Amino acid sequence: MSRLAVLGGAESGVGAAVLAKVKGFDVFLSDNGKIKQEYADMLRKWDIPFEEGGHTEEKVLSADEVVKSPGIPDTAPLVRKLRDRGTGIISEIEFASRYDSAKKICITGSNGKTTTTSLIYYLLQNAGLNVGLGGNIGKSYALQVATEKHDYYVLEISSFQLDGCYEFRPDIAIITNITPDHLDRYDYKLENYVRSKFRITRNLRPEDCFIFDSDDDITIAHLDKIVLKAKALPFSQKEEVRQGAFLRGGDEIVLRYGEDESSIYLKELALGGKHNIYNSMAAALAAKAAGIDNSIIRDSLRTFKAIEHRLEPVLSVGGVLYINDSKATNVDAAWYALDAQTRPVVWIVGGTDKGNDYSCLEGLVRDKVKAIVCLGVDNRKIHEAFEPIVGKDRMVDTLSAEEAVKESARLATEGDVVLLSPCCASFDLFSCYEERGEKFKDAVRRL
Repeated sequence: MSRLAVLGGAESGVGAAVLAKVKGFDVFLSDNGKIKQEYADMLRKWDIPFEEGGHTEEKVLSADEVVKSPGIPDTAPLVRKLRDRGTGIISEIEFASRYDSAKKICITGSNGKTTTTSLIYYLLQNAGLNVGLGGNIGKSYALQVATEKHDYYVLEISSFQLDGCYEFRPDIAIITNITPDHLDRYDYKLENYVRSKFRITRNLRPEDCFIFDSDDDITIAHLDKIVLKAKALPFSQKEEVRQGAFLRGGDEIVLRYGEDESSIYLKELALGGKHNIYNSMAAALAAKAAGIDNSIIRDSLRTFKAIEHRLEPVLSVGGVLYINDSKATNVDAAWYALDAQTRPVVWIVGGTDKGNDYSCLEGLVRDKVKAIVCLGVDNRKIHEAFEPIVGKDRMVDTLSAEEAVKESARLATEGDVVLLSPCCASFDLFSCYEERGEKFKDAVRRL
């Protein structure tokens, strides 16, 4: 019996452990921290041995193979010891795909991947397909492979998950865009991060599709460095493409796939903002490649609802609109959020800096931001970047969502927007971006 160790006892790790149990492995799960009650209960239900609060090294090091949760860096001492021993370390995505023959539509990118993933899932559901949603969103992919049966999966996949993929192959692969992000995990080298993203294309065959943003300079620069066998389907807001999606006349998305051409006007799209034009193009192309009818694509793009924590309107209080964009954990995501605003902005920004360069936001801050509320433990870089633009008296520091909302309400006047678009990870004050967003929304509702 093959012995499998799982490092990390959250959604992906527990899902991988259940799949291993179903497939007859001798499986053991180890977590350095505390395992949430719901996950501990699931491990007990499946009779899977586990430990929390530290690793018993000999139990992990004796495994034939290890599934590592994406949150654990390669620099972790136990991971280094495993590598030194030559033990195979894979991601939950790689492990689950060994036991799954469903068609897979897989999305990665620095920004827009959750919206694009959710939109594709919605499109496939509307087409009546038996589809699962997983990866970095929804239920663990491995758990679904273990306990459910789907014909399609739509998987949002992070660079950390791709780092542990070797034989994994999507049928349709999408890179929404690539901007500097998570550089703290990639030796502060953009090229390392880009290579991680492009791992999604490594096993594509001629019958598979690769969908990408041809307006994205980093993506295009890297395309020249790889051998791509799949059908290339670019999407662009700047130029017409022979196959793929583009903007015609500034107000109409045109889709070309094979001999077929269809279109939808921007005013019909459920999602507003320049970034969501890209997301809608990518999703529509994936649906076309999956054989979905034009009328279903059009209807779905019209009726899709915005997802939580991504430019999510919360409430208007005293004529001030509060927007939760807690998922904007990098500079590029915040750029899109600021660019989409048409009213004066009180901007809530800050958290764990991932090597951010704020210079590209200076023009938008100058044009749109009237005050800045810092929500983070260390806000020095934010002050250095933006104090010369908005003024020292229009910048405040806060240490909780409630305090940030109260300060924003004080600085805002009727007709303004208070925008939580933090540019940073949440881990200095919150467990995750979802908790940050929830606490922001709770504080707004209490105003």
